[in-house]
Amino acid sequence: MTIRKVLFPFILFLVASCGTSSKTATEPDEDRLYVTRMYIGDYQDYRHTAPARFGDPHLIWIKTSRDSTFGKISAYSKECGFREGDRLYLRRQYVTPGIYGYWMYQIENDSSVFYRVCEYQNDRKVLVQSWY
Repeated sequence: MTIRKVLFPFILFLVASCGTSSKTATEPDEDRLYVTRMYIGDYQDYRHTAPARFGDPHLIWIKTSRDSTFGKISAYSKECGFREGDRLYLRRQYVTPGIYGYWMYQIENDSSVFYRVCEYQNDRKVLVQSWY
């Protein structure tokens, strides 16, 4: 009798561990690969917009070769240091200044020029995070 009490749970454990399992339809967020840099076209031109009110930021509107997909990308700056033909990328970084964090978006080229992108793109009426 004692052998059955020991052997039965062991066999049950062995059968359960050898069984196949199917992957769930949705993956947990930890298992998903996050894209942090996305090609958005080659730089063509920019336009500067002065602040409408005192204290508002200066904006530049960047036009790329993929303007039909993304529209003009607005970033915080007074001047633009990109050169014609530069490959531009949209990068997102998770910033944690305190307890809670948030995604920050910036437009950059292959070298060291980058600008922080406005989260809301006025010409297309979309949020930048929807591009990911």
